[in-house]
Amino acid sequence: MSSNNDNAIYYKDATELARLIRTKQLSSREVVQSHLDRIVAVNPKINAVVTLMAESALKGADAADKVVANGAELGPLHGVPFTIKDTLDTAGVPTQRGSRLFLGHIPKQDATAVARFKAVGGIALAKTNIPEFASWTESDNLVTGRTNNPWNLDRTAGGSTGGEGAMIAAGLSPIGIGSDVAISVRGPAAFNGIAALKATHGRVPYTGHFPTAMSKYWHVGPMARTVGDVALGYHILTGADGIDPYAVYAKDAQPADPRYAGRPIRVGWVSDQAFGPVDAEITNAVTAAAMRLRELGCDVEEVSLPFMEKDWLTPFFTLWYGEMIPFAQKHAKGREDQLHAVLSGLVSTPLPSLLDYVDAEAKVEELKSAFAGYFQKYDVLLCPVNPFTAPRHAQDEVMVNGVPVSAYSVMKATSPFNMTGLPALSVPYAFSSEQLPINIQLVSRWLDEATILRLGALLERSGGLGDRRPNI
Repeated sequence: MSSNNDNAIYYKDATELARLIRTKQLSSREVVQSHLDRIVAVNPKINAVVTLMAESALKGADAADKVVANGAELGPLHGVPFTIKDTLDTAGVPTQRGSRLFLGHIPKQDATAVARFKAVGGIALAKTNIPEFASWTESDNLVTGRTNNPWNLDRTAGGSTGGEGAMIAAGLSPIGIGSDVAISVRGPAAFNGIAALKATHGRVPYTGHFPTAMSKYWHVGPMARTVGDVALGYHILTGADGIDPYAVYAKDAQPADPRYAGRPIRVGWVSDQAFGPVDAEITNAVTAAAMRLRELGCDVEEVSLPFMEKDWLTPFFTLWYGEMIPFAQKHAKGREDQLHAVLSGLVSTPLPSLLDYVDAEAKVEELKSAFAGYFQKYDVLLCPVNPFTAPRHAQDEVMVNGVPVSAYSVMKATSPFNMTGLPALSVPYAFSSEQLPINIQLVSRWLDEATILRLGALLERSGGLGDRRPNI
């Protein structure tokens, strides 16, 4: 599955590209043009681009090169192209939200996350594909169609940030901005073999993101091929913006618990017992990652999480339906015939009862308390991202260890960390026997992104993914 393009400009990390531009070994125009050429060559196969900003990106590159020539101070993404999930507002550029209802919609302002990437020298290159209203785990809609997984075009790239995941994996973009309400950066990252971070809820402002419903659980976050680039993106994006009422943390806010001075990091790991059934190859990857962390000096043990043996998808969907049904109905009123099948089904679904909704909120508080107890003893939880590798397009049921499971179960090991707001990192680590990527997930206590980013960088360098690229 290796490509002879491994040393191409378009497969260099964002951090490396910024260094090469800063030291005048590459021009920003060369970097942007390389990615534009790659988009022309590969995007027809994967269909990840929604709106291409080629002309403005090249103009931005020329301006960036002039700044370099003048010896001015440069930001950490100076001259580097980046891509943007089409749920995030882009000033003067269509943001169609995967929906016929928003064809031609052009925001006046950038989302806070987009503005922050631009402020440190990043050059917006393209908007990327999603399901309608970012409301499913397959990036398919009636405006721009379906995104394919670059490792196997017959497989899904995931959702709702599937376009971004496929683009970065295939070298069409070095770094991007996505968002996650149940799985939506970590799952596509795993299906496409890249890295993604869902930071503590409120770390990164949600301002300028659609939908506004479920903002209590949505997280905006970075995606890239390496954990190092994800860490860079996270540090650029984090900090209050004075608009998002949940984004109240100072940029340098630290966890309430003391740091790990003088003792090893305590890691608990679990797979099937908490999130099962999980494909045996994925459990093997989690186990291997646990053993590697032990070799690296962490205090590692397999754990039991009895509280995770409950059904946590039902309360999540109760909350989702409670907010998204009226939200979607309001926007679709009188235009229901223009909706994709997923949204059409959503707007015709009966609302949950008030009693069920309140009970679901109480269960979320119960889950937060349970994880607070877990993090009294451990610093990190190591677990799967998905229970299976990328399934075929529109597959409703997946066989896992000989057991048929619903496609909904793809969210079993990710949605709990949206409900609790805990930081969670998706790390590329291995390949399946079908040559599909396998990621592992690292979760830490609230506000302790630093620990999982550190461990994630160590794991990705020792995992089985290496420098393999999609053969596309």
